Amino acid sequence: MTEFEIPTSKTNTIIADKNVVESEKTFLSGPLDRIIEFRMAFRVLFEFIRGFRKLHFVGPCITIFGSARFKEGHPYYEMARKMGAAVSNAGFAVMTGGGPGIMEAANRGAKEAGGKSVGCNIILPFEQNPNPYLDIWVNIRYFFVRKVFLLKYSYGFIVMPGGFGTLDEFFEALTLIQTKKIENFPVVLMGKDFYQPLVDMAFKMRDEATISPEDLKLVFLTDSIEDAITYIEKHTVQSPKFRLKKMKKMVLLGE
Repeated sequence: MTEFEIPTSKTNTIIADKNVVESEKTFLSGPLDRIIEFRMAFRVLFEFIRGFRKLHFVGPCITIFGSARFKEGHPYYEMARKMGAAVSNAGFAVMTGGGPGIMEAANRGAKEAGGKSVGCNIILPFEQNPNPYLDIWVNIRYFFVRKVFLLKYSYGFIVMPGGFGTLDEFFEALTLIQTKKIENFPVVLMGKDFYQPLVDMAFKMRDEATISPEDLKLVFLTDSIEDAITYIEKHTVQSPKFRLKKMKKMVLLGE
């Protein structure tokens, strides 16, 4: 059996508020005092309300997922930057997890193209601060709250190369589409070489009947930004199911 060794390092880290980190550990540590659990539930509710208020008018978004670890100049960073610009030019706001790496590149591309750049930043003990290319962003304590926002406001998903977090978000979106919890929004995997082993695994799941053959059609794999945008437009603005809700601002709520 092969074990994963997770290295630790004290260099190049961003230290989050200790109370924020410890509160999530407490939240997930099993049954607690009822007062503590009530406070936790209220914090989660507050996170949702604050996010709903902040993101209510961001417009139709395409969410771009990807690693926080690629730096400027890396081919995947530059691909994400071009993708952010292309999504903006297609008329969508670009939404990301709000951090560095692929997220920064996509937001940067959107900003440079004159589009709207949105971020849902997770508060972590390392690796993540809001990137400087965001027009609108919200800082979030809990991963599951963040994933709700990244899915709720999006009409499609682009998955750039990434790690555990990226795959978590990718499979969350696929599961919701597969189980009809959300519409059949387009999902694009960018990076054929990077994701080929994952695609091979998907075919194995089909062969073992753990997914249906039709489920393979939920994902479009490509290296081409142009093909990705064409696929997204075909399944959004060119689709008769695409309906953009126009939200009216309410003066009483200070909007």
